[in-house]
Amino acid sequence: MSRRIHVLPGFGLSLGYTLVYLSLIVLLPLSAVFLKTATLTLQQFWDVISAPRVLASFKLSFGAALLAAAINAVFGLMLAWCIVRYEFFGKKLIDALVDLPFALPTAVAGIALTALYAPNGWIGSLLAPHDIKVAFTPLGVLVALIFIGLPFVVRTVQPILEDMETELEEAAASLGAQRWQTFRHVILPTLAPALLTGFALAFARAVGEYGSVIFIAGNMPMVSEIAPLMIITKLEQYDYTGATAIAVAMLLISFALLLAINLLQGWNKKGKR
Repeated sequence: MSRRIHVLPGFGLSLGYTLVYLSLIVLLPLSAVFLKTATLTLQQFWDVISAPRVLASFKLSFGAALLAAAINAVFGLMLAWCIVRYEFFGKKLIDALVDLPFALPTAVAGIALTALYAPNGWIGSLLAPHDIKVAFTPLGVLVALIFIGLPFVVRTVQPILEDMETELEEAAASLGAQRWQTFRHVILPTLAPALLTGFALAFARAVGEYGSVIFIAGNMPMVSEIAPLMIITKLEQYDYTGATAIAVAMLLISFALLLAINLLQGWNKKGKR
């Protein structure tokens, strides 16, 4: 019987280091959160996460994160398409600007967006005559989440577009397919897994975003308070169990939504076979 040869030498040792590293960086902190929350009774836990202000913050955080990720999925795909398929002046600059939210400190992004969209800002002053308020409203939260989530979609879809063969599109066109039909039946099925991945990454980043949102949100109770701010508020009040209870609720909701997205990806791949 031949001995099985692993591609990577020292696989057992590498796997051991990987599990130890993962435990120290991810599993232990998460375990501490759950263990701290476990000191509450089920009724106390429910009372914390069902408080009106907390529920309002959940609604804003998850609702805005889902909407921002959906918007980024559409316009991120369009931006990636333009960068990959067309040549134009300033293309390299636009390609570099896509990564700006990655490199820019979140607090700086929040201050910049607030300065732009405030009633006396460059963009806010143009919207004010039309009675459109962005800064210090839930709309401002959405703008900030779109800003920080866009690169995830673009950078996930872009490599797939670069590897996609244009001959398939030309063949579809030669057979009489319209542009929308070509996109719907040829391009979108290939891009769907990457697009869903970009959507999930943008959503995950947006749910826990704090620095870029805190300045533009206004932080008005029941209106523009995000869930991470509620955690910070609990910590400032030395209510550690309350803070961890909100954190656990956010983790469970996020995990359920991401699991649903992963199941959708699996169903999409299974449908192609």
